[in-house]
Amino acid sequence: MATLRCEALVLRSVDYSESDRILHLLVPEVGRLTAIAKHARKSVRRFGGTLDLFNRLEVEIARGRGSAMSRLDRARLIHSYAPLRTDPARFALGCYLLEMLDRMAPEGGSRTDVQRLFQFAVGALDWLASHPPNAQVRIFLELRGLDALGVRPELRRCVRCGRDGIEGDVVDFHIPDGGPLCGACAARRGGDRLRVHQGTLRALEQGLDWDLARLDRLVLPPTALGEASRLVSRFQRFHLGVELQSERFLREMLPPPSGRSGAHSQGPAGP
Repeated sequence: MATLRCEALVLRSVDYSESDRILHLLVPEVGRLTAIAKHARKSVRRFGGTLDLFNRLEVEIARGRGSAMSRLDRARLIHSYAPLRTDPARFALGCYLLEMLDRMAPEGGSRTDVQRLFQFAVGALDWLASHPPNAQVRIFLELRGLDALGVRPELRRCVRCGRDGIEGDVVDFHIPDGGPLCGACAARRGGDRLRVHQGTLRALEQGLDWDLARLDRLVLPPTALGEASRLVSRFQRFHLGVELQSERFLREMLPPPSGRSGAHSQGPAGP
Protein backbone atom coordinates (compact mmCIF):
# COMPACT_ATOMS: atom_id res chain seq x y z
CA MET A 1 0.00 0.00 0.00
CA ALA A 2 1.15 3.53 -0.77
CA THR A 3 1.04 6.05 2.09
CA LEU A 4 -0.67 9.40 1.62
CA ARG A 5 0.03 12.21 4.10
CA CYS A 6 -2.15 15.27 3.59
CA GLU A 7 -5.12 17.29 4.81
CA ALA A 8 -8.64 15.90 4.62
CA LEU A 9 -12.18 17.04 5.34
CA VAL A 10 -14.67 14.58 6.86
CA LEU A 11 -17.72 14.36 4.57
CA ARG A 12 -19.31 11.34 6.24
CA SER A 13 -18.53 9.13 9.23
CA VAL A 14 -20.31 5.78 9.75
CA ASP A 15 -19.84 3.20 12.51
CA TYR A 16 -18.80 -0.20 11.16
CA SER A 17 -18.66 -3.55 12.98
CA GLU A 18 -17.98 -3.41 16.72
CA SER A 19 -15.12 -0.94 16.78
CA ASP A 20 -14.31 0.40 13.30
CA ARG A 21 -15.49 3.46 11.44
CA ILE A 22 -15.86 4.11 7.70
CA LEU A 23 -14.88 7.64 6.61
CA HIS A 24 -15.70 9.49 3.41
CA LEU A 25 -12.98 12.11 3.09
CA LEU A 26 -12.37 14.99 0.71
CA VAL A 27 -8.64 15.08 0.03
CA PRO A 28 -6.98 17.87 -2.00
CA GLU A 29 -4.63 15.40 -3.70
CA VAL A 30 -7.13 12.78 -4.90
CA GLY A 31 -10.69 14.03 -4.40
CA ARG A 32 -13.18 11.87 -2.52
CA LEU A 33 -11.67 8.89 -0.74
CA THR A 34 -13.21 6.14 1.41
CA ALA A 35 -11.10 4.78 4.26
CA ILE A 36 -11.60 2.52 7.23
CA ALA A 37 -10.34 3.54 10.65
CA LYS A 38 -9.64 0.29 12.48
CA HIS A 39 -10.63 0.27 16.17
CA ALA A 40 -11.50 3.97 15.93
CA ARG A 41 -14.33 3.68 18.46
CA LYS A 42 -12.00 2.17 21.05
CA SER A 43 -8.71 3.96 20.40
CA VAL A 44 -8.84 7.33 22.12
CA ARG A 45 -5.10 7.77 21.65
CA ARG A 46 -5.18 7.41 17.85
CA PHE A 47 -8.49 9.01 16.88
CA GLY A 48 -10.15 10.54 19.93
CA GLY A 49 -12.50 13.35 18.86
CA THR A 50 -11.11 13.68 15.32
CA LEU A 51 -13.42 11.68 13.05
CA ASP A 52 -16.64 13.70 13.32
CA LEU A 53 -18.47 15.44 10.49
CA PHE A 54 -17.00 18.79 9.34
CA ASN A 55 -13.60 18.15 10.92
CA ARG A 56 -10.54 19.29 8.98
CA LEU A 57 -7.71 16.87 9.61
CA GLU A 58 -4.10 16.12 8.97
CA VAL A 59 -4.12 12.43 8.04
CA GLU A 60 -1.94 9.48 7.16
CA ILE A 61 -3.71 7.03 4.84
CA ALA A 62 -2.54 3.68 3.50
CA ARG A 63 -4.14 3.61 0.06
CA GLY A 64 -5.52 0.29 -1.13
CA ARG A 65 -4.84 -1.09 -4.59
CA GLY A 66 -7.63 -2.13 -6.91
CA SER A 67 -10.82 -2.78 -4.95
CA ALA A 68 -9.08 -2.78 -1.55
CA MET A 69 -10.31 -0.09 0.83
CA SER A 70 -7.85 2.51 2.03
CA ARG A 71 -6.93 2.53 5.72
CA LEU A 72 -6.79 5.60 7.93
CA ASP A 73 -3.78 5.10 10.18
CA ARG A 74 -3.50 8.51 11.85
CA ALA A 75 -5.53 11.70 12.16
CA ARG A 76 -4.81 15.00 13.87
CA LEU A 77 -7.51 17.65 14.24
CA ILE A 78 -6.75 20.96 12.51
CA HIS A 79 -10.14 22.66 12.84
CA SER A 80 -13.57 21.51 14.08
CA TYR A 81 -15.88 24.34 12.87
CA ALA A 82 -17.57 24.35 16.29
CA PRO A 83 -20.25 27.03 15.47
CA LEU A 84 -21.78 24.64 12.93
CA ARG A 85 -22.52 22.17 15.73
CA THR A 86 -24.41 24.61 17.96
CA ASP A 87 -26.59 26.54 15.47
CA PRO A 88 -29.32 24.49 13.70
CA ALA A 89 -29.35 26.59 10.50
CA ARG A 90 -25.56 26.46 10.13
CA PHE A 91 -25.56 22.73 10.88
CA ALA A 92 -28.32 22.07 8.32
CA LEU A 93 -26.63 24.00 5.52
CA GLY A 94 -23.21 22.54 6.35
CA CYS A 95 -24.62 18.98 6.25
CA TYR A 96 -26.35 19.73 2.95
CA LEU A 97 -23.18 21.04 1.29
CA LEU A 98 -21.07 18.13 2.54
CA GLU A 99 -23.66 15.58 1.39
CA MET A 100 -23.70 17.19 -2.06
CA LEU A 101 -19.90 16.97 -2.22
CA ASP A 102 -19.98 13.37 -0.97
CA ARG A 103 -22.43 12.42 -3.71
CA MET A 104 -20.78 14.29 -6.57
CA ALA A 105 -17.06 14.70 -5.82
CA PRO A 106 -14.86 12.57 -8.11
CA GLU A 107 -12.64 9.77 -6.90
CA GLY A 108 -9.52 11.00 -8.64
CA GLY A 109 -9.34 13.76 -11.22
CA SER A 110 -6.79 16.43 -11.99
CA ARG A 111 -4.95 17.81 -8.98
CA THR A 112 -5.94 21.36 -9.92
CA ASP A 113 -9.64 20.45 -9.97
CA VAL A 114 -9.69 18.53 -6.69
CA GLN A 115 -7.64 21.21 -4.92
CA ARG A 116 -10.14 23.82 -6.11
CA LEU A 117 -12.97 21.65 -4.79
CA PHE A 118 -11.23 21.26 -1.43
CA GLN A 119 -10.68 25.01 -1.18
CA PHE A 120 -14.37 25.63 -1.88
CA ALA A 121 -15.39 23.20 0.87
CA VAL A 122 -13.02 24.72 3.44
CA GLY A 123 -13.97 28.26 2.43
CA ALA A 124 -17.70 27.51 2.68
CA LEU A 125 -17.32 26.02 6.18
CA ASP A 126 -15.12 28.96 7.25
CA TRP A 127 -17.82 31.36 6.02
CA LEU A 128 -20.64 29.47 7.76
CA ALA A 129 -18.68 29.36 11.02
CA SER A 130 -18.54 33.16 11.13
CA HIS A 131 -21.80 34.24 9.43
CA PRO A 132 -25.45 33.35 10.09
CA PRO A 133 -26.90 31.78 6.91
CA ASN A 134 -30.14 32.68 5.15
CA ALA A 135 -32.00 31.49 2.05
CA GLN A 136 -29.90 33.70 -0.24
CA VAL A 137 -26.60 32.42 1.18
CA ARG A 138 -27.84 28.85 0.68
CA ILE A 139 -28.46 29.57 -3.02
CA PHE A 140 -25.04 31.10 -3.62
CA LEU A 141 -23.09 28.47 -1.68
CA GLU A 142 -24.95 25.65 -3.41
CA LEU A 143 -24.29 27.19 -6.82
CA ARG A 144 -20.63 27.75 -6.00
CA GLY A 145 -20.39 24.15 -4.87
CA LEU A 146 -21.79 22.96 -8.19
CA ASP A 147 -19.32 25.22 -9.97
CA ALA A 148 -16.42 23.73 -7.97
CA LEU A 149 -17.69 20.28 -8.94
CA GLY A 150 -17.45 21.25 -12.61
CA VAL A 151 -21.17 21.84 -13.09
CA ARG A 152 -21.41 25.58 -13.75
CA PRO A 153 -24.51 26.87 -15.55
CA GLU A 154 -24.29 29.32 -18.41
CA LEU A 155 -25.88 32.57 -17.26
CA ARG A 156 -25.30 35.07 -20.05
CA ARG A 157 -25.20 33.50 -23.54
CA CYS A 158 -27.74 31.32 -25.31
CA VAL A 159 -26.74 27.80 -24.32
CA ARG A 160 -27.69 26.44 -27.76
CA CYS A 161 -26.32 28.92 -30.33
CA GLY A 162 -23.92 30.95 -28.15
CA ARG A 163 -25.63 34.25 -28.86
CA ASP A 164 -24.76 36.99 -26.36
CA GLY A 165 -27.12 39.77 -25.43
CA ILE A 166 -30.36 37.76 -25.45
CA GLU A 167 -33.36 40.05 -26.00
CA GLY A 168 -36.14 40.38 -23.48
CA ASP A 169 -36.36 40.93 -19.75
CA VAL A 170 -37.64 37.39 -19.16
CA VAL A 171 -36.04 34.37 -20.85
CA ASP A 172 -36.31 30.57 -20.85
CA PHE A 173 -33.62 28.80 -18.82
CA HIS A 174 -33.25 25.25 -20.15
CA ILE A 175 -32.47 23.01 -17.17
CA PRO A 176 -30.90 20.00 -19.01
CA ASP A 177 -28.70 22.24 -21.17
CA GLY A 178 -27.87 24.45 -18.19
CA GLY A 179 -28.44 27.92 -19.58
CA PRO A 180 -30.79 30.51 -21.12
CA LEU A 181 -32.23 30.26 -24.62
CA CYS A 182 -32.58 33.07 -27.13
CA GLY A 183 -36.03 33.49 -28.70
CA ALA A 184 -35.19 31.48 -31.82
CA CYS A 185 -33.71 28.55 -29.88
CA ALA A 186 -36.53 28.60 -27.33
CA ALA A 187 -39.02 28.17 -30.18
CA ARG A 188 -37.20 25.04 -31.37
CA ARG A 189 -36.10 23.52 -28.06
CA GLY A 190 -38.47 21.53 -25.85
CA GLY A 191 -37.83 19.99 -22.46
CA ASP A 192 -37.57 21.17 -18.87
CA ARG A 193 -37.30 24.95 -18.69
CA LEU A 194 -37.91 27.81 -16.31
CA ARG A 195 -38.97 31.37 -17.04
CA VAL A 196 -36.53 33.70 -15.31
CA HIS A 197 -35.64 37.40 -15.38
CA GLN A 198 -32.24 38.25 -16.82
CA GLY A 199 -31.62 40.33 -13.70
CA THR A 200 -31.78 37.09 -11.70
CA LEU A 201 -29.20 35.49 -13.99
CA ARG A 202 -26.90 38.50 -13.53
CA ALA A 203 -27.27 38.19 -9.76
CA LEU A 204 -26.31 34.50 -9.88
CA GLU A 205 -23.31 35.36 -12.04
CA GLN A 206 -22.15 37.87 -9.44
CA GLY A 207 -22.66 35.28 -6.69
CA LEU A 208 -20.33 32.93 -8.56
CA ASP A 209 -17.65 35.47 -9.36
CA TRP A 210 -17.45 37.51 -6.15
CA ASP A 211 -15.11 36.21 -3.46
CA LEU A 212 -16.69 34.59 -0.41
CA ALA A 213 -15.82 37.51 1.87
CA ARG A 214 -18.29 39.71 -0.07
CA LEU A 215 -21.06 37.15 -0.36
CA ASP A 216 -23.37 38.71 2.23
CA ARG A 217 -23.15 42.09 0.47
CA LEU A 218 -25.27 40.88 -2.43
CA VAL A 219 -28.97 41.58 -1.84
CA LEU A 220 -31.63 40.06 -4.11
CA PRO A 221 -35.18 41.43 -4.27
CA PRO A 222 -37.94 38.91 -3.46
CA THR A 223 -38.79 38.02 -7.07
CA ALA A 224 -35.16 37.39 -7.99
CA LEU A 225 -34.62 35.40 -4.79
CA GLY A 226 -37.56 33.11 -5.55
CA GLU A 227 -36.46 32.60 -9.15
CA ALA A 228 -32.85 31.93 -8.16
CA SER A 229 -33.94 29.38 -5.55
CA ARG A 230 -36.07 27.43 -8.03
CA LEU A 231 -33.42 27.57 -10.75
CA VAL A 232 -30.55 26.33 -8.56
CA SER A 233 -32.73 23.65 -6.95
CA ARG A 234 -33.90 22.22 -10.28
CA PHE A 235 -30.44 22.50 -11.84
CA GLN A 236 -28.86 20.62 -8.92
CA ARG A 237 -31.58 17.96 -8.87
CA PHE A 238 -31.11 17.36 -12.61
CA HIS A 239 -27.39 16.68 -12.17
CA LEU A 240 -27.68 14.75 -8.91
CA GLY A 241 -30.79 12.76 -9.82
CA VAL A 242 -32.06 12.33 -6.23
CA GLU A 243 -33.08 14.42 -3.25
CA LEU A 244 -30.35 14.71 -0.66
CA GLN A 245 -31.23 13.23 2.73
CA SER A 246 -30.36 16.50 4.46
CA GLU A 247 -32.61 18.61 2.21
CA ARG A 248 -35.80 18.22 4.24
CA PHE A 249 -34.07 19.35 7.43
CA LEU A 250 -32.52 22.28 5.54
CA ARG A 251 -35.94 23.37 4.29
CA GLU A 252 -37.17 23.45 7.88
CA MET A 253 -34.22 25.53 9.08
CA LEU A 254 -33.98 27.80 6.00
CA PRO A 255 -37.38 27.83 4.24
CA PRO A 256 -37.10 28.54 0.51
CA PRO A 257 -38.22 32.04 -0.55
CA SER A 258 -41.80 32.38 -1.78
CA GLY A 259 -41.21 35.18 -4.31
CA ARG A 260 -42.95 34.49 -7.63
CA SER A 261 -42.09 35.49 -11.18
CA GLY A 262 -44.10 38.31 -12.67
CA ALA A 263 -42.64 41.51 -11.23
CA HIS A 264 -39.81 43.22 -13.02
CA SER A 265 -36.48 42.23 -11.47
CA GLN A 266 -33.65 44.73 -11.51
CA GLY A 267 -31.12 42.23 -10.16
CA PRO A 268 -29.05 42.59 -6.99
CA ALA A 269 -28.51 45.70 -4.98
CA GLY A 270 -24.81 45.92 -4.25
CA PRO A 271 -22.43 48.33 -2.61
